[in-house]
Amino acid sequence: MAAELSTSINIKEPRWDQSTFVGRAKHFFTVTDPRNILLTNEQLEHAHKIITDYRQGTVSPGLTEDELWRAKYVFDSAFHPDTGEKMILIGRMSAQVPMNMTITGCMMTFYKTTPAVLLWQWINQSFNAIVNYTNRSGDAPITVSQLGTAYVSATTGAVATALGLNALTKHISPLIGRFVPFAAVAAANCINIPLMRQRELKHGIPVTDENDNRLGESTNAAQQAISQVVVSRILMASPGMAIPPFLMNHLEKKAFLRKFPWMSAPIQVSLVGFCLVFATPLCCALFPQKSSISVSRLEPELQEKIRANHPGVERVYFNKGL
Repeated sequence: MAAELSTSINIKEPRWDQSTFVGRAKHFFTVTDPRNILLTNEQLEHAHKIITDYRQGTVSPGLTEDELWRAKYVFDSAFHPDTGEKMILIGRMSAQVPMNMTITGCMMTFYKTTPAVLLWQWINQSFNAIVNYTNRSGDAPITVSQLGTAYVSATTGAVATALGLNALTKHISPLIGRFVPFAAVAAANCINIPLMRQRELKHGIPVTDENDNRLGESTNAAQQAISQVVVSRILMASPGMAIPPFLMNHLEKKAFLRKFPWMSAPIQVSLVGFCLVFATPLCCALFPQKSSISVSRLEPELQEKIRANHPGVERVYFNKGL
């Protein structure tokens, strides 16, 4: 009979060393695996039960370490790390590649007319709003009015950027015009993410010691978390929006696409998808998910509270969100 699995495996942390980029990349290749969106509710609930039981010291009969880690990543792919609630399907990180390849490919194919810009920038920002809300840090609720303000502002910013740059690039090389959607996406990310997470900027996000003991809420930590997410989101979009324009500009001069112009969108979507399969996990891995900040960089009142109650703590940790 096989020995029962030990209950000392730390499944609060990822399987791989998160202090290294390679460890974080392995973690996010697993988290963003598009196959996870095909999992049924029964499979998700089964993984939820395995992980919940294990955290309470109960090991499912015959469970192996590999099966435990697989259940952990299925659990993490569908349930929010702070609130524990099941996340909206298209807001999960496993939906990033299929959703973004479709939306980005279409944004970069249909970018020349105003109605097309309006439609695809609106679709993109609607999707971004869902992702940002689903992957917010902390357990603080966001109001409908905050959600609406962030959504409308980001959509307006993206459309204004796209239309403004389209007007400027009409008399320049067509290749430069192909980069307009990327500029619009970058501008929208700088608007959307801080607005969607404005409650964290006002009230702070939970910070803990290295043993996950909650020490308070920090707005300075929230600023660092949101800045890191904005940078990684822009870089995540870069390969898929920077490489295909060169290729498509070349391909559209060839006889094949002149004969079959309808193939332009499927080819563009496929190129973007190939880039995103690698860019999504690698850019998520740029910063540790469990980020840290020195106590000396926190708000003065929180510094005093921590030094009074936890004198040995020099760094605090927080979930930066995605």
